[in-house]
Amino acid sequence: MDGMALQLSEIQIRDPFVLTLPDSGEYLLFGSTDPNIWSGPATGFDCYRSTDLVRWEGPLPSFRPPPHFWSQEQYWAPEVHLYQGRYFMFATFTAPGHFRGTQILSADLPEGPYAPWSDGPVTPSEWHCLDGTLHVDGEGVPWMVFCHEWKQIHDGAIMAQRLTPDLRRAVGTPTLLFSASEAPWSHPLDVPSTKHLAHPVYVTDGPYVFRLSSGKLLMLWSSFGDHGYAMGIARSESGTVLGPWTQEAEPLWSTDGGHGMIARTFDGGLFLTLHQPNTSPHERASFYALRELEDTVVFASTPELSGPERAQGLTGA
Repeated sequence: MDGMALQLSEIQIRDPFVLTLPDSGEYLLFGSTDPNIWSGPATGFDCYRSTDLVRWEGPLPSFRPPPHFWSQEQYWAPEVHLYQGRYFMFATFTAPGHFRGTQILSADLPEGPYAPWSDGPVTPSEWHCLDGTLHVDGEGVPWMVFCHEWKQIHDGAIMAQRLTPDLRRAVGTPTLLFSASEAPWSHPLDVPSTKHLAHPVYVTDGPYVFRLSSGKLLMLWSSFGDHGYAMGIARSESGTVLGPWTQEAEPLWSTDGGHGMIARTFDGGLFLTLHQPNTSPHERASFYALRELEDTVVFASTPELSGPERAQGLTGA
């Protein structure tokens, strides 16, 4: 690996997403990488390259807004998916006078540079939305699963939206999959900005859909639980994205971390990546080996809450 190698503990990142590239023997780590993603002008998205999940080269600029791009702030949660021979980035943007939404970008190379592909967000223009992710069903139909934000509806929702085969546009209307309050582990958001509201507020963040070897369909998603930011698992009873979805009673990750996804090592093993803690500028990506069961995933060993500097149980790390 050329250049200076970084450890995960040296990389500030939220909403981490790992793309495994077996042909080149590399992993790419994407995420919300601006030092302040909450306010001020945004720079773009960076990614990092590794061959062992421990030492990382970067930052590599994966997206920089073109002139006159509609959003200049709050660039969040980029995910990269290989689809029909191209790489597509689903990312969240906002701007004054616009509702927050997920736009699709595209590139020839996995690391970018990415350029706008859809004409603005593919989430509904009158909704506050975020964290779109791609799911391709058993018939090859592309869907975007995304969050309808609590700021608009109080009880944050996870929605499914069909996309055109070229991923340029949405098709039809979104379908409600479930609301945050349906999970036994999810608690109302308790922060000063919600004290005046007439209804309790439940957050949905970071959906990620994953099909097990058994054929069962899972979804990771994040909210707030007993110990702050947390991430749980929902299961589709039909094996399709439209569900119905059943919530696991306990969160997969319960303490001050979340917005995760499931990636594969080169030998086919599964691992979870998420950010922890949930406070800026201290958030870091953490990796934990997973074990597949018939209808869920569990940690291969008990994770330590203070381990973002190493990939537990992965590639000998």
